[in-house]
Amino acid sequence: MVERRHGPCPEREERPACDGTDRVHPAPALEVPERPDRQLVQAHDVRTVAGHELDHLAEKGAALGRRHVAVEEVPSPHEHGHGVAYEAVRVLLADPPAFTPPYDHELAAALARAGAEVELVTSRFRFGAAPEPDGYRRREFFYPLSSRVFGRSRLRLPLKVAEHPLGLAALRRLHADVLHMQWLPAPELDARLFRPHLPSVLTAHDLLPRRTAHRTELWRGLYARFDRIVVHSQSGRETLVELGVEPDRLRVIAHPVFPSEPERRDDGRTVLAFGMIRPYKGLGDAIEAVRQAGDARLLVAGDPVEPVEPYRAAANGLEVEWRLGYLPRREIDRAFGDATVAVFPYRPELDQSGALLRALGAGVPAVAYDVGGIAEPVRRFDAGRVVPAGDVAGLAAAVHELLSDHTALERAREGARHAREELTWDAAAEAHLAVYEEIT
Repeated sequence: MVERRHGPCPEREERPACDGTDRVHPAPALEVPERPDRQLVQAHDVRTVAGHELDHLAEKGAALGRRHVAVEEVPSPHEHGHGVAYEAVRVLLADPPAFTPPYDHELAAALARAGAEVELVTSRFRFGAAPEPDGYRRREFFYPLSSRVFGRSRLRLPLKVAEHPLGLAALRRLHADVLHMQWLPAPELDARLFRPHLPSVLTAHDLLPRRTAHRTELWRGLYARFDRIVVHSQSGRETLVELGVEPDRLRVIAHPVFPSEPERRDDGRTVLAFGMIRPYKGLGDAIEAVRQAGDARLLVAGDPVEPVEPYRAAANGLEVEWRLGYLPRREIDRAFGDATVAVFPYRPELDQSGALLRALGAGVPAVAYDVGGIAEPVRRFDAGRVVPAGDVAGLAAAVHELLSDHTALERAREGARHAREELTWDAAAEAHLAVYEEIT
């Protein structure tokens, strides 16, 4: 009987890479002692056997495929519930720049619950406290200096470039069954210095990151180094196929929601623009849509990485509340508790939006432009409205409909709750384990 073990894995000593000639593995001893109940194997019969020895007399080698799953010992009639856990798949999860700590944490914890042995390698998160590990190990050895100085100043970039090769060297010294990269933060350097040393997966959160999106040959070469590439939408898959990535190396795993239960305090007319304030987020379109929608107020909650004064000027005459800065969890919950709907008038520069998945996870309907894969969960679960990219009038009309039609709003809220039930981290972990199995 083979089944994945649930709950965090026990502590293990780190193991060096094996070349097959000196591999060791647990196996039943060849001696055949007397046993009660006519059992063939008991827990105390397990010992370490060298890789050249047979597990059993005249036994053939194990079939290829996933070797590191939890195996439950078949108990005697008197020993139900006393299983022996064998090796779990070891996953080295890497987010060198700490771009997405909440995503990293939720995926690592879900993989650990599914029985994997997970180590997250990252850097210090510069804008707040990272989530505490839950069933997995986290190490921060990328960018030890540049993640602590200069804030968002460009002065830290030369130091970051100098530190990047050191982080890659440290990463290469770690051993696991699978290396799963979340981000390639320095693609020009990675093209020269980084080649996966293990069976490898890359999650393409940004299909072609903004700064280097025009360098398609660079990204085509980087994608070619990975055994599998995970995207969050069918749209993302199509984009990478057009880039030249082989379809049989692409896997679509929907971005899970970030579930929450904020205290509901919305007034029935509050439109939330949530997340880091960047040019591609389309805050100007959100402001104009709220103006056209009529009886509505705008709540802007997020950390600006561009000047907000032009947006403040554009919002003159509107009822707007600004909650600026990197928001802790309690403030994120307060924002979604105050929101009637959330808007996502993004430019076509990304595959999926973590901010949108936070809205759905909080039960808040979304009104979004049809760009990248953002529309897919909204349409699939009828969790709001989707309008053509750049259609500010359409965005305003969709906002007005949800704010003025209670039945439509409740239907969209029910769709958001359905998304929360379906797009779970545990389901995503199972899908990732299936991908890892393909390459180990």
